[in-house]
Amino acid sequence: MLYKTRGIVLHSVKYSETSLIVKVYTEVFGLQSYLLKGIRSQKSNIRPAFFQPLSLLNLVVYHREKSTLHAVKEVQLAKPLHTISSDIRKSSIAIFLAELIYRSIREEEANATLFKFLWNSITLLETMEEPVASFHLVFTIKLSRFLGFQPQENRSDSNRFFHLREGTFHPLFSSPDDCLDEHQSAWFFQLMKTDLNHLQQLALPAKIRSILLGKILLYYRFHLPGLKEIHSHEILHAVLS
Repeated sequence: MLYKTRGIVLHSVKYSETSLIVKVYTEVFGLQSYLLKGIRSQKSNIRPAFFQPLSLLNLVVYHREKSTLHAVKEVQLAKPLHTISSDIRKSSIAIFLAELIYRSIREEEANATLFKFLWNSITLLETMEEPVASFHLVFTIKLSRFLGFQPQENRSDSNRFFHLREGTFHPLFSSPDDCLDEHQSAWFFQLMKTDLNHLQQLALPAKIRSILLGKILLYYRFHLPGLKEIHSHEILHAVLS
């Protein structure tokens, strides 16, 4: 049957000489795979550029229950991402976010709240001017709430160290392998309390930003068993340092 849905592009791989298989997080069906036959040929009516990381689309799709691969009948850009494609900082953040979402979300079911958060966050990244350097850090922490392991906001004078395995602030520092030191914990708490549209309140040094990204990804690995290695953060280190 044919359905209309909005979708967010997360990942694509070549399939044969002219086709693509694309992972899209859809508003109606959750995470789905679509085979785009002949999209890389000159005769195609659908442009491959529509399927860049985090592209926001309006789709008309064929969907069959229990099928793992579906087809697209029509596609339009819902919101062109001009600044994300032209600003190397934003495009690097977009590549990282797309990989993180793709690796983290495993739901093949609709989740309206999660979809709204993702759609609005991408729209905000597109329209935001300055600053953007900490956008991915705040986003990654906010996303954890939808994945079921949001860190607890229990920091106090006695609980000064964030424990990555337990997701809470502790009174004692255990080990650098699973705990943030006091300085890192203070910045991490600032990230937790900051909204994406209030990043001007943050002034993270590049060094601590890089350290915290690695720690947050470790936090994800602790709480999402089987999470595959995320490589695109290495681009962020180079671009945002």
